[in-house]
This record gives sequence, structure tokens and C-alpha cells, in this order.
Amino acid sequence: MRHTNLKQISRALLCGFALTSVVGCKTFLEEQAPSNLSPDSFYTIPDHAEAGIAATYSGLRFMGDGAGIFSNNWQLLEALTGTSTTETAQNSDLNNLYGLVHDGNTIHVVNYWNGLYRIIANANLVLARTPGIPQMDAAQKTKILGEARFLRASAYFTAVQLWGAIPLITQPQSAVSTDFMPVRTSPEEVYKLIVDDLVAAEAAGLAWTDATGRTNLAAVKTQLSKVYLTMAGFPLSKGASYYKLAADKALEVITYANANPSSINLFSTYDDVHRESNKNRLEHLFMIQYNTSVAANPMDNFYPNFKPVTYNGPGGTGSSVPTPSFYNSYESGDLRAKDQVGYFYTTYYTNGNGTQFSLGAPYVFKHFNRTANGTSGVAGTRQNNLNVPQIRFAETLLIYAEAQNEMGGPNQAAYDAMKRIRDRATLTTPALGSFTQATFRDAVLRERWHELCYEQITWFDMVRLRKVYNDKTNGFDNFVGHINPSSNQALQEKHLLLPIPRQELLNNPNLKTQNPGYPGV
Repeated sequence: MRHTNLKQISRALLCGFALTSVVGCKTFLEEQAPSNLSPDSFYTIPDHAEAGIAATYSGLRFMGDGAGIFSNNWQLLEALTGTSTTETAQNSDLNNLYGLVHDGNTIHVVNYWNGLYRIIANANLVLARTPGIPQMDAAQKTKILGEARFLRASAYFTAVQLWGAIPLITQPQSAVSTDFMPVRTSPEEVYKLIVDDLVAAEAAGLAWTDATGRTNLAAVKTQLSKVYLTMAGFPLSKGASYYKLAADKALEVITYANANPSSINLFSTYDDVHRESNKNRLEHLFMIQYNTSVAANPMDNFYPNFKPVTYNGPGGTGSSVPTPSFYNSYESGDLRAKDQVGYFYTTYYTNGNGTQFSLGAPYVFKHFNRTANGTSGVAGTRQNNLNVPQIRFAETLLIYAEAQNEMGGPNQAAYDAMKRIRDRATLTTPALGSFTQATFRDAVLRERWHELCYEQITWFDMVRLRKVYNDKTNGFDNFVGHINPSSNQALQEKHLLLPIPRQELLNNPNLKTQNPGYPGV
């Protein structure tokens, strides 16, 4: 396609210079450039549908795109939680996030909005155009439509949690579309579309797992259980019936996993969670795909500032590092906090594979690729092809444990689900009979904080629960008034939502007012 474009551009330039070649230029102007395709002319063969869904998947990588110096978009969902702080201060937008003074101009906020709506736009094209492709295998068509629905639902799920009432766009847009300047839609209506999309994806004939990284049934069901769990909490507060929906859907995945432990399971070690050879396998139900031939893993901002932990020598930005209080909140003996065993390292090897040295503090190595960066006595490949996890089976287990408990207290199955997480961490779990509903709830939520940290999940837990883990008391505070450890500032009511990007408000007057508490246009 690129070659064709260059060919046509060259012909245009030649026509521009050779003014006497009237006939040649006239022919060129009358020709339909093969690569100059509109959505209508593009979606005509099955390969076009495959290309369209590939573009939608590709859009997921916006979370790893740059957000100014020493920062990436993904830090939006980590800086606000209080579980991380920074060793650098060069990025004012990131500093504003850590300080809880972000607004509609903050680049991470703007980039997240644009990135999510780009995924939605691509998914809408696939959903609108694929059904009309002639001579396309019915199963292939249904599968692609299911994948598009999963991706659209996931994008809307993130967006509605971040901004509340948002534009709900379900058809391809152009400047003449009647809803080209869309209004904001209530969260209730957005969630209805999300559930409808995921239910449709669930019925699309997807395999339970997919080692290529495409949408699979286990990911769809876990995502749907997470949506139900969120709808049970704030702001919709649908309560018991939705906790049951969440528990039942998560249990479907757990039941399949128990019968097929070589397909879905927890990894035996934490190192396996970020082992390149384990991408899209076993515990990893859905991941954002990275490969250096297209884009390298974007999580380097977790690396310690100017410490020689990779083949590059002293480097790394340290613009996201764990707050000491959060690291210290892990129970004694928890493997997740053990050096070079769990999710944090306090030592590493000079230039990736040399002499072991002290880092001077704990750092997040949950996304560190030993294969690429090197390990003891083994040089790295220098090709960071590690994926970024989005849905792990560990989360499926914790969703089930939490949701089942909310239906009247813990039962054996809920207890077993939580215990599996603690068993891997080599922690002793009190007997089932020692828990009340309230104490079991707190125990499960602590596991969510400690197991799922730094995977862009914690912030959403804070918003749906209106509670925040206090890593100094080991209890839970109300969201409003909780002192964020990274800024020493209290969370306010306004922080439950992000501000609408200022440029969106300027460009589209139908969006009306800014979210409460933030400056308008």
C-alpha cells in the first residue's frame, strides 16, 4: 500500500512539473488511485475485515505512547493511586497528576480520551462494514465482529469509569453525521452498550484461550464479570443482583480453568508473570501486544533512575517508583515483596548481567524483561518484546471471591479463590470460619491492592468502592479525605472523575459543562 502511495505521489509531482504533458496529467487525474480507499470501497473482501480488526487492536498501544519527557500515557492510572511516586521532576503534567492538581489540559488526560475514542472509531467501522462483505466465511465474520465488540466495550468501560457521562458513538462518523457533535450520555446507557457488546462477544464462537493474543472467551467472560462487579458498586450501586452476575460469570472461567489447568491457571512463580516466553498463555488472559519490530514494551519508566539495570548501563527514568509505605505494607514473608522473586527488586546486576549491586530502595520490576535486559551471567537480547497484561486469571479469582462474599458472606469457593492468591505468595490464610463478611471483604481487597498493583487497575477499584487502602493502618479509608501518600494531599469528591479535555469542550459545545470541580473552558 505504501509503495502504491509513493507511486501515485511521484506521478502527481511529475504532472506538476511537466506542464506540457496535458494528456498524461489528465489520465492521472481521472484514475482511481488503488490505495486511496474509502471505508465503503475498503471493506469488500475478508482480508479487509482482518486488517480493520488488526488496526483496532493496534490502537490499544496508545497507553504506551509518550506523554512528554520521562512519561507515558499509562502513568495516568498509576500516579493518582498513591501507590507510586517519582524520582524525577521534569514532566510538569506527570507532577500535576502526582500532586492531584491535574486539569483538562493535562497531556495524559487528553491522550487517554483520544486513544480510547480512536479504538471506538475503528471498532465501529469493523462492526458497520464487515457484515456487508460478500463471500466471507460466516464463522470468520462472527468471530471478527465479536472481537470488535469486546474491544469497543473495553474502551467504553475505561472511558465511563474515568469521565462518567460521555459521548456514546456506535456508528462510523463523518463531518456530515447527524451526531458529529455528540452530547454526553448517562453512565447507565453507556454500561448497557458495554454489557450488550460483551454478551455478543461471548456468543461469537471464540476459543477459550488464544496464544496469538486475540480476544478469547476467558477474557470476555472475565471482563464481563468485572463490568458487573463495577456496576454493583459506585456510581450505579446496583447491588446484590449484580454481585451475583459478577460471581457467576467469574465462576464460569474458574470452572473451565479447574478442568483445564494446562490452559488457564496461575503461574507457579512471579517471574513467570513477566517472562517473555509466557506471553498470552496460562495466567495471561488478555494482553496488549508488543514486539520491537512494531513497538517495544513501554514500561521503562518503572526502572530506577540512573541505575545500571540494563545493557544500556546507567539509565531509566524512575518517574514511577513505589511509595515506601505501600511496599512496606506487604505481610512478612510475602514472596511478592521478596527481592528478585516477586514484583519488587532491591538489587540487580550491573548492566543487566554483571555484578549484583544494591538499588538502595525497592523498585517495581513487575514489567521488567530479563530476556531483553539480561540477568545473572546472561546478556540480554536488547529486544524488549514483553506484552503488557490487561486481564490475568489472578484477577478472575479475586473478582469471584469479592462478588461471592457480597452475596451474604464467604463460602468455601470464595475462600479457596482468595487462598490460591495467598498460597502462591507463601502466606498463611486464616480458616474460613474466622472471617466475617466485613473482614473477608477487606482481606480480598488487600489482595487486589497487593496482587494487581501497577497494572492500571487500582484506580478503578478506588472509584467503584469509594474506598482506598491505607497502607499505614492496613485498613480502608473513605475515598474523600484519604491522604494520598505520593502528594500528602487529600482526595476530593472531584477526583472521582477526570476532567473532560479542554480542547474537546472548545470543539464541541454539545458537551456542555466541565466535570464538577475542574476549571471550565
